[in-house]
Amino acid sequence: MSKMELIQPIQQHIFADEITSEIFLGLEQKQKSLPPKLFYDEQGSRLFGQITKLDAYYPTRTEEKIMERWIGSIVEEIGSNALLVEYGSGDSKKTELLLNNIDNLAAYVPIDISGIHLTKITKSLKERYPDFCIVPLIADYTLTFELPEVESSYSHKVAYFPGSTIGNFYPAEAVKFLKRVHSTVGKQGSLLIGVDLQKDVEVLNLAYNDPEMVTAIFNLNMLNHINQKYEGGFILENFRHKAFYNEAETRIEMHLVSLKDQLVNIAGREFQFNLGESILTEVSYKYTLDGFAEMANEAGFEVKEVWVDDKNYFSVQYLSTQA
Repeated sequence: MSKMELIQPIQQHIFADEITSEIFLGLEQKQKSLPPKLFYDEQGSRLFGQITKLDAYYPTRTEEKIMERWIGSIVEEIGSNALLVEYGSGDSKKTELLLNNIDNLAAYVPIDISGIHLTKITKSLKERYPDFCIVPLIADYTLTFELPEVESSYSHKVAYFPGSTIGNFYPAEAVKFLKRVHSTVGKQGSLLIGVDLQKDVEVLNLAYNDPEMVTAIFNLNMLNHINQKYEGGFILENFRHKAFYNEAETRIEMHLVSLKDQLVNIAGREFQFNLGESILTEVSYKYTLDGFAEMANEAGFEVKEVWVDDKNYFSVQYLSTQA
């Protein structure tokens, strides 16, 4: 691996007017909605880091335990001399397990929409891994992007998508996203992905309604992000957090509920909110192993290996591109 000086993240185009258009489109719907990408400004990324450490929030610690227990098998599947591309960079034990154990890692490309967050993560990683080739990329990974050039040669690409983020896509959108990942990693490429599984409703509801109310603050911070970056006029005190498991759709839904009749101005447009009306800010689908395999196959992937915890709460899955 070549030693590289700390570099600034490469910036791909993320146009504010495009995101403003997404905001307008979502708030024009009968069920108002906002894209989950708006959670992750600097404050949102920090709050999500706190959520992952809460007792009620099982996904992060469960996934970490799976990775720790099976890291030998995981890196054996990944193989040697890989280019590792992480979708949604996080300061996590899971990423470090891969960096510490992949044989002859060619380069690591962390991708995140928040430039401030990505710069901090990259600086921290370069201090701990000074000889690694790390090329950070600021991009909206839910859209098409180009991988940056790296100076090290590699034999194959491995995408890494930890957490339960795939559940934040509606099923049809998830297939489209997986197809874009397939295109990025190409032939002989693969995807290591975290997939949350269906389980007891009480466990799910508690995970998104923690007693410390960090998730509530995280949800409301989306409005603050819009206020600061997209000319929003939300008054946070006029909304409350609501999350519940929708059994018919097998998904958690997070909402922000209006506490009064109100008008909100965003970049010169006014939107009416009635008392009790909600904004859907996130869905989190919970899968069966068979159900996710079907979706992966539709996107051109084949599930090669699955690792789960003792309670079958969560899975880490290794997918390869089909010939």
